[in-house]
Amino acid sequence: MAATAPDPSITTPPAPARRLTTTELRVLRAVGRGLNDSEIAAELGCPVAAVRQGVERLRAGLGLRDRCALIVYAFDHSIVSPAGPRPGQRPANGRPTPSPALGPAPASPPLRLCALGPLRAWAGATPLDLGPARQQAVLAALALRPGVPVSRRELLNDVWGLSAPEGNVVQVYVYRLRKCLGGGRDPVIDRDRAGYRFSGDGADLDVTRLDELTAEAGTAWRAGDVTTAVEAHRRALDLFAGEPLSGLPGPFADMVRLRLTERRLTLATRRAEGLLRLGRHTQAIDELRAGAVEHPHSEPVAELLMRALYVTGRRADAVSVFTRVRELLLDDLGVEPGERLRHVHTAILRDELPVAPVPHPVRRSA
Repeated sequence: MAATAPDPSITTPPAPARRLTTTELRVLRAVGRGLNDSEIAAELGCPVAAVRQGVERLRAGLGLRDRCALIVYAFDHSIVSPAGPRPGQRPANGRPTPSPALGPAPASPPLRLCALGPLRAWAGATPLDLGPARQQAVLAALALRPGVPVSRRELLNDVWGLSAPEGNVVQVYVYRLRKCLGGGRDPVIDRDRAGYRFSGDGADLDVTRLDELTAEAGTAWRAGDVTTAVEAHRRALDLFAGEPLSGLPGPFADMVRLRLTERRLTLATRRAEGLLRLGRHTQAIDELRAGAVEHPHSEPVAELLMRALYVTGRRADAVSVFTRVRELLLDDLGVEPGERLRHVHTAILRDELPVAPVPHPVRRSA
């Protein structure tokens, strides 16, 4: 894989924080709010040249490379908030920010995040640019653990693994994500002594909706309401828009991608099982054939497909499914099919297979 070009805004770690003078703190707060030198000069009532000299002394004193690193430093040390000063709050010039004249500010558009496919985000109906793949991987490592503090070292391991870079790359990426996801709302990524934390209350995640639909399906199964369970599984499967976290690098994305892919297979298997119980054999066969192509080594999928074909009078096709899966398992993995699949195959050969499938154990993650 080709090496990624270094990001010029990502620098070596800053020197340990030192006590700032009142003037330095006011300058740093203004820089962190995104003001340019002329705006800072007007706010502080001093010449632009003095501001430039002050910014340069501040940068050198903190051991930071450039203005972007100063902004990151201001965020990470809670000198400035990503949401900016609120009405009535005293900014660096000591004067309160005027409150809106016409009532409360309009609500920010809702933030939506989708991880069941390529990582995407919207503010209302507006798609957001989440930046390069590594930056998206940082967001995924935070958003898929809502409310859980994640340290800088953990994020480096999650996204880069053993090739974690030196410098303030995590801080820069978090700063950019805060700006991207902010939109005037309270920041969805905050930081305390334990690490960075994604606020699950500040966004709608498709993975959270997946959990809700899975729980709904489980409740319906236990109540014997197969129709409701099948419909809940359908809505859950419709949330997937391809491979989860498609294209994102790092150990964390790899782990989540594998877990969510297995979860999707379990949901599809349970839905097919429900279709068979409802007598919707043709629909079950179509969905199971698609599942067998996507997961050729899956014995639960093969078993349900064999049952569906047998029930519809296609006994030879059911036997051929077993033969194909057995060859794949032997050739690719060097193992024979499990006892359950062999039992179904034997029952079909003897024409003794019960019509209703025996339920598979439900994994907790499904």
